[in-house]
Amino acid sequence: MTTGDPPAVAPRLRQAVLAARELDPVAGALREELGLGEPFADPGVGHFGLRNAVFALGDTFLEVVSPERERTSAGRLLDRRGGDCGYMVMFQVADLEAARRRVAAEGVREVFEVSLEDMAEVHLHPADMRGAIVSLSEPHPPGSWRWGGPEWDRRSAPLRLAGATISVADAQAVARRWKTVLDAPTMAAGVKIAGDQTEQGLVEIALSGPPREPFEAGGVRFVFNNSEEEP
Repeated sequence: MTTGDPPAVAPRLRQAVLAARELDPVAGALREELGLGEPFADPGVGHFGLRNAVFALGDTFLEVVSPERERTSAGRLLDRRGGDCGYMVMFQVADLEAARRRVAAEGVREVFEVSLEDMAEVHLHPADMRGAIVSLSEPHPPGSWRWGGPEWDRRSAPLRLAGATISVADAQAVARRWKTVLDAPTMAAGVKIAGDQTEQGLVEIALSGPPREPFEAGGVRFVFNNSEEEP
């Protein structure tokens, strides 16, 4: 780190992604239930055969993606799960190249890589990480987030991603791999790896903000940590 650089940040969950057969009903349900602002539709996801809606929650993000063509990774997951489901978790890391070295040492495959002026990122194969596609992202500057769209802070709701639960078989081994890849002695950002032989993947998202009752949308349960602290 050179003089004047911001301090390194611990791995943190910046974005969680759901896959839905139909985008608008799920995005609309989330917006109504959580009081979210206008979503950003990123034309870049067309590269993956998807359309999306990205909501800002504090400085974290909730995204819904839906296939627009056949044989997308999201579409195959929807077929395997039998309906809408959790899809991806995106972690901000302080040093992406160091993270990639840990990924390689674990024998985890990268399925996508991008290096832009304001964002460097890799996506890791869900068959290797288990439970979800894992993204490792290094935004520049650290407080920015390209995928939220222009002026996302103006559309941000007074909430924040506080954690997620990933349901997999052999939870102990999977948790060890995630901790190694993220370089976290304990699981980052409240993420929990739960044992389940049916391997349902991303099954729960925790939010901080005003207390509310749990609800389900997009095949995922949303719970609240009942914190009165401002995000």
